Amino acid sequence: MTTPNISRRDALLAFAATAFLPIVARAAASGELPGNSIYQFRPPLTDQDGHAFDIASLRGSPVLVSMFYSSCEMVCPMIFETIQLTVKALPGAERERVRVLMVSFDPTRDSVAVLKENAEAHGCDARWTLARTDESSARKVAALLGVQYRRLASGEFNHSSKIELLDADGRIAARTGMLAAVDPALLKALRAAIPAHG
Repeated sequence: MTTPNISRRDALLAFAATAFLPIVARAAASGELPGNSIYQFRPPLTDQDGHAFDIASLRGSPVLVSMFYSSCEMVCPMIFETIQLTVKALPGAERERVRVLMVSFDPTRDSVAVLKENAEAHGCDARWTLARTDESSARKVAALLGVQYRRLASGEFNHSSKIELLDADGRIAARTGMLAAVDPALLKALRAAIPAHG
């Protein structure tokens, strides 16, 4: 009778797999977030109603997310318009399943009251959250979303305009820089991200 020739390395790998499988199984069972989920970062957000907002509360729904500042007169209103158009392009039942998160990168001027005015001005309904945070956290959110911005001497901002689609677990599933029109690729990804039931 021959015994298989198992190297020390193979034995260690087998042991490691056996040892860590229960940990992975427990993580999946407990609903832990994937490592590439935006929701791993929990910035201290406050919404347009003055309530603390936990970004991970969006889990379970597809989310269209972008960054803005309220005193912007050109690009940011177009971001709001583009998201509105994209959501309206969905059938009614699907439309109700989508959430929108807009995070300000101008905490100095974008108070809760200003966010509230902005939400009303853009016709944002209960599916929309406009949020503010501290400057450091805004920078981190921007880095996660690939948004670049810098304050000018005038107090205004130069910034990139991106809309990201997060899947139900907060992973970036699609993005667009198209404004004032519905990006067909983003719309297709959004429809695919909407859970079939629930």
